[in-house]
Amino acid sequence: MANIRNFCIIAHIDHGKSTLADRLLEYTGTISKREMREQILDGMELERERGITIKAKAVRMNYKDKDGKEYILNLIDTPGHVDFTYEVSRALAACEGAILVIDATQGVEAQTLANTMLAKNANLKIIPVINKIDLPTADIDSAYEQMRQVLGITDEPILASAKDGIGIAEIVEAVVKDVPPAKQDLDQPLSALIFDSFYDSFRGVIVIVRVFEGSIKKGMKIKLMASGVEYEVLEVGYMKIKPIESETLNSGEVGYVIAGIKDIHDIKIGDTITQSQNPTKRPHAGYKEIHPFVFAGLYPFSTSDYDSLKTALEKLQLSDSSLAYFPETSVALGFGFRCGFLGSLHLEIVKERLEREFNLSLLVTAPNVVYQIKTKGKTISIDNPAKFPNNAEIDEIWEPYVEATIICPAEFLGALLDLCRKKRGRQTQMQYINTKIVLLKYEMPLAEIIIGFYDELKSVSRGYASFDYEHIAPQKGDLVKLEILINSEPVDAFSTIVHADKASAGAHFLTEKLRGIIPRHMFEIPIQARVNNKIIARENISALRKDVLAKCYGGDITRKRKLLEKQKEGKRKMRQFGRVEIPPEAFVAVLKIDD
Repeated sequence: MANIRNFCIIAHIDHGKSTLADRLLEYTGTISKREMREQILDGMELERERGITIKAKAVRMNYKDKDGKEYILNLIDTPGHVDFTYEVSRALAACEGAILVIDATQGVEAQTLANTMLAKNANLKIIPVINKIDLPTADIDSAYEQMRQVLGITDEPILASAKDGIGIAEIVEAVVKDVPPAKQDLDQPLSALIFDSFYDSFRGVIVIVRVFEGSIKKGMKIKLMASGVEYEVLEVGYMKIKPIESETLNSGEVGYVIAGIKDIHDIKIGDTITQSQNPTKRPHAGYKEIHPFVFAGLYPFSTSDYDSLKTALEKLQLSDSSLAYFPETSVALGFGFRCGFLGSLHLEIVKERLEREFNLSLLVTAPNVVYQIKTKGKTISIDNPAKFPNNAEIDEIWEPYVEATIICPAEFLGALLDLCRKKRGRQTQMQYINTKIVLLKYEMPLAEIIIGFYDELKSVSRGYASFDYEHIAPQKGDLVKLEILINSEPVDAFSTIVHADKASAGAHFLTEKLRGIIPRHMFEIPIQARVNNKIIARENISALRKDVLAKCYGGDITRKRKLLEKQKEGKRKMRQFGRVEIPPEAFVAVLKIDD
């Protein structure tokens, strides 16, 4: 038991983290060649298809060195995307070491920097690995130089190719030799850190923990310190791809706990498990509640699918505790749900899972962030533009901000500076890593980067720029509510909150776009954009007309006028009582308002 090594793999997206995990499992004999498949730890179809890790995983490997000494290696595979930074930080807190993977063809990128900072803050022993050395475009010297200058890591890196199995033995030896062994303290009261959980339809919530002090065994009464609820342990064990039951989980070990927990919301990532009768006095530091940062409305295309969507969200929430939702009604879209997400990728994943796993056709309204609005001495939180108060009642508006890190080739610097300025970014740092690569840091409103920013960044840099961000304190903003009125009726699904300087351009863009999308009716339809009860843009959709004069092949002009006046009166009544059919693609136009 003294030979336990707990470590994780950190890297930028697509630098070979999951492939390296596959090779480590093969090398240690944890999984046979027959059972092996690519991205074995990424069990979700969406993870495998996109090549990203969405859920953290833990797996135990047994390893015997040349001298016959046996070790237990606990690999904790972490999500790579910035939306799941808190989960990454909790997974790192469960480790003593980290394998840092850098792509030899791309060098240090934004998430490499962000995850390295997290690992350093957690005081982990970092083992640098330069991966993909087998590729003809690999530039090992440049990757090493960037590692020293940007990350401040001077250790000699291990040169590897996870695809070809080069350097795997050296990586395992480095983990055994350099990562500090897990400390064991069996005499203290139980203290175990929760860093992941998932739902099993037969056994309830399965909690993945790292035990720091004491031990946990079947029949023990445990308490979750953040939520205060108590349970009896039904089973403990460790993960070797599949769960394997054991008698106890001791200090230093990583494993799972089953305690008949039915609601995944009782489990908080970062919480501490302790014994009910003899609780620890030192809960694990760094716990915080996860709150959604991005909100959007989810509506079924057909109103008859509302109950199916409700059931699907209930089932999905069992496996994704960070998803929040509550019912909402829209005049234009009918019944649906307002959902809270950790970020734009999280939104995309949830929508795709609902459509694939539950066979639903969904319409998503424009995502928006939570604004803090000071009105008449009290502060309210607004996550839906339709609930935005009148301008006369508002004293101050505070919007969420992020610190963005962008690493890009110097030749695209001008285009990137222009893009960040357009997104209301304020530059805080510009550093040349070498003559070809620049590191930029910007403070930017979160609302500006949740729609289309990543795509624009990749476009202006021809795919070479990398991007990462972390949340900072909110800042004051000059924001207004942009409403769209169709046939003089406000359509709540088209309401957006924009910066005052962008309101006019956004209004003209939307009205013109909607004029081209909404089909002509038998009456004229005015499309208006309103800010602070003032119309700032208008477009008209002309009416479909019937030729009422076709039968007038002669006679007095007054007869023709009489028929035209009768038609005009009919059109006026139709416009007053007529209903405008808005096609689903019209709601997608709001997503492109920044273009």
